[in-house]
Amino acid sequence: QLLALHYAYPLTLNKLQRLLHIIHTLDELESISASKLARIMDIKEQTAHTVKAIYTAVHQSDLVKQYEVAGIEVIVYTSDLYPEELLQLCNPPSVLYVKGDSQLLTASKKIACIGSREATSYSVEAFKQIIPPLVENQCIIVSGLAKGADTLDHRAAIHYGGKTIAVLGHGFQTIYPKSNKILAQHIAKHHLLLSEYPPHIGPKKHHFPMRNRIISGLSDALVVTEAALRSGTLITTELALEQGKDVFAVPGPITSIQSAGTNNLIKEGAIPIWNGYQIVQELQMFRMKN
Repeated sequence: QLLALHYAYPLTLNKLQRLLHIIHTLDELESISASKLARIMDIKEQTAHTVKAIYTAVHQSDLVKQYEVAGIEVIVYTSDLYPEELLQLCNPPSVLYVKGDSQLLTASKKIACIGSREATSYSVEAFKQIIPPLVENQCIIVSGLAKGADTLDHRAAIHYGGKTIAVLGHGFQTIYPKSNKILAQHIAKHHLLLSEYPPHIGPKKHHFPMRNRIISGLSDALVVTEAALRSGTLITTELALEQGKDVFAVPGPITSIQSAGTNNLIKEGAIPIWNGYQIVQELQMFRMKN
């Protein structure tokens, strides 16, 4: 039932809990009025009609079996594999869809590496210094499969023999950007692809800020290589700080637009780093204090 509802409308855990607080069981979804469902879920009434129609059409089918055939593992919020870190978010995903090695979600050390979609050769050089020590210390590299820095750090993790998790802003039937299709296939086979969206859901602009909360939520710390002053990268760093995570930033040339954001992060208190061992040492010190 949850998967059928999620297929119709991929709601977050707080919205699911609000719904269940009122109707108590998803069995009531077919009998509840669209207007009441719209009020509970804070959606338009027409959307509620659509949700009810899709739910009714699919809830009798064996979605788990269909997902298994497609190589997709489903992890609901009550599963032992569901990362506890995500339950600390103010709006956790109610369902995760994964392809690949789901045990990577239970790894004790996960580091998010992010940066500009317009990353320059400076990020390439930075990752040469940052990723190998993290891999050496069994850190899983988490990023978002976007073009630019995300692509660079997934590839660096793979190149140096590490493991990586790619968090998508859409379902598995679409890969965005298309240029990362082969990379995504490799990650799905040898590492882990993760999404909070059912396979048929395509990319939408508002999905990517939502994806970013998962990237920072999964990770012990966040590393930023390059970022302009106004960018989605800085939104992710704000989420990480709100979640109490350490933020590391690579200082850059004062003449570089793509380093203006990282330099400003350092001014505001981010930890400046230029190799991965610094990150490992900082996290070890943090663990010793706690």
